[in-house]
Amino acid sequence: MTELTALWLPILLSAVVVFIVSSVIHMAMPWHKNDYLKVPNEDKVMDALRPFNIPPGDYMMPRAADGKEMKSPEFSEKLSKGPVMFVTVRPNGKWKMSAPLLLWFIYSIVVGFFAAYIASHALAVGATYLQVFRFIGATAFMGYTFAYWPISIWYGRAWSSTIKMTFDGLIYALLTAGVFGWLWPR
Repeated sequence: MTELTALWLPILLSAVVVFIVSSVIHMAMPWHKNDYLKVPNEDKVMDALRPFNIPPGDYMMPRAADGKEMKSPEFSEKLSKGPVMFVTVRPNGKWKMSAPLLLWFIYSIVVGFFAAYIASHALAVGATYLQVFRFIGATAFMGYTFAYWPISIWYGRAWSSTIKMTFDGLIYALLTAGVFGWLWPR
């Protein structure tokens, strides 16, 4: 067993590395360019929805009030007519990146912390690079990727987006594992 307090440096440094690499992936690499499609007649759709002043939140359309309504012919007709969608409405105005970037960095620290927690209970001081890499990498991979899959399973998110984000998570996990393997207490 390794004391968790001895792992603060790899936890923080791996978060910094993941933050930098994820920024490069999302700003310079083209593979996420088409993750979100443009709605046909976007201006008309926005003009049509604007009078409803829909507050920020997650919405489902159509949405049944209960199981009984879900079985009704009227609800079935709504589903057939469409559109059927899950939508996240954000606040109006320019999207400020500072809060999401800060939260992403904190999330990367949390992933590193839990990877360190698991590895610290499994590995002793002086564990080999490969032992550390294996435990940290597997745990970090779970932290960076597993939540994407249920979104495609249950909410119909494009599998191509989920697979791309899983690949991103693999990169983040490998980088996290590398930092921990390098800085594991000897």
